[in-house]
Amino acid sequence: MRTAVVVGAGIGGLAVAGALARSGWQVTLLERADRVRPDPTAVVLWPNGVRALRALDLGAGLDAIATPLPDGGVRRPDGQWLVQPRPTPADRMPVVVHREDLHDALIAGLGERVELRTGVSVRTVRAEPGQRPSVGDGRQRFEADLIVAADGTDSEIRRQLAPESRVVSSGCAAWRAVIPWYRAPRLPADQPVGGETLGAGYRFVAASLGERGSSGASSRGGIYWVATAAGAPRPEPPETQLTLLRRWYAGWPTPVGELLDATDPADLVQQEIRELRPLPRSYGFPAGPGGVVLLGDAAHAMPPHLGQGACLAFEDAATLASLLRESRLPDAVAAYDRLRRPRAATVVRQTRRMSAVLQARGRLALRARDAALGAISPRLLSGAAASAAQWRPPS
Repeated sequence: MRTAVVVGAGIGGLAVAGALARSGWQVTLLERADRVRPDPTAVVLWPNGVRALRALDLGAGLDAIATPLPDGGVRRPDGQWLVQPRPTPADRMPVVVHREDLHDALIAGLGERVELRTGVSVRTVRAEPGQRPSVGDGRQRFEADLIVAADGTDSEIRRQLAPESRVVSSGCAAWRAVIPWYRAPRLPADQPVGGETLGAGYRFVAASLGERGSSGASSRGGIYWVATAAGAPRPEPPETQLTLLRRWYAGWPTPVGELLDATDPADLVQQEIRELRPLPRSYGFPAGPGGVVLLGDAAHAMPPHLGQGACLAFEDAATLASLLRESRLPDAVAAYDRLRRPRAATVVRQTRRMSAVLQARGRLALRARDAALGAISPRLLSGAAASAAQWRPPS
C-alpha cells in the first residue's frame, strides 16, 4: 500500500488527503494547531475551482452548500457605476461557500484511510536521493512514499526546499466577516447584495450566502463581505477595528454601511495580505522512490484580487491525484511540477496586474484606473477572471 504524509489541514490539505485515501493510499495528515477549524468566513470559487472539486468527487457536497454569485458590477464610493452588472452564463458563474460548510464537506470526504494528528509542528524535511522522504517535529519522524506540503504561506517545508522564495507583504490588509442570516439587514429590493466598490486604496466586496436551509444555498446562510485597505494590519481590538472600518467607508453606497453596522466585532477576521516573491523554482522534489510536492499557499500564495487562492489549491489537489492514478510516483512528482508551476505563475502574474489597478491611489492614478475600468473592463476585469477560470482537470 502506498503511503503519504500531508502537512497542513487547511482546505488544500484536506482535499488532497481525501483524494489520496479514496485512491487506496494510507494517509497521515499533520496539523500544527490543536484542532482543525476554519475561519468563520466564506470563500468564492470560480468555475475552475468548482471543476477541481468535481474531479475530486466532491461535487455533490459542493452543490448542497454553494450559492451562485451573479455579476454585481463595480461602483465608485459616490455610487457611480464603473462597470455595470452583466448577465453571466451558468457555466461561468462563480459560487460562494461558507468556509465552515466547505470544511465539513472536506472532513466528511476523508474516510477511514486518513489518520489526523493535531499539535504537530513540522520542523525538518528530508528529500534526498536514495532515501524515502520524511518530515519531523523534533520528537518523531514521519516517513512515507510521498510528502505533500500544504502547510500554508509560512510553510517550513518550502522554506527548506525552496529558500529562494520569500514571504513578503502585499501592502494591504483585509477584513472579512459573515453576518448570520438572522442579523442580516433588510435592503431595498432595488439594492441587492453583491458587487464591489472601489475607492482610493479601499475596496469593499459583498455576496449573499442565502437564507439558512434554502435550496442550493449554504446551510448557514447570511451575507459575506470583504474590505481591503492599503497599509498594515491594525493592532487594535476588533471593536476598534470595526469603528475604523465604519469611518473609512462612511458615505459609501448601499449596502456597505448597512453591512458594517450589522457586523458584530466577534464576526470580524483581520488578515495581512502576503505573497511569495519569487515563486519557488520547483513544486516537485524527487526523493528515493517518491518525493515531496508543494500545494496551495505553500506553493503560490498571492493577493486575493482575482479570488483564485482556494481555486488553485483545489486544482493542485485534483492534478496530483490524477497523475498519481496514471503514473509511477517519481514520474508523477515531475509531471506535477511541469503542469502546476507554469499555471500558478500565469495566475499570479494576472493577480499582480489586477492588484496594481485595484490599489491605485492619488488623483491621476484614480482617473486612469476609472477610465480603464469604464472603457476596457471586459478585457481587464472579466478577461482576467475568465482566463484564470478556464482551467480544466487533466483527462
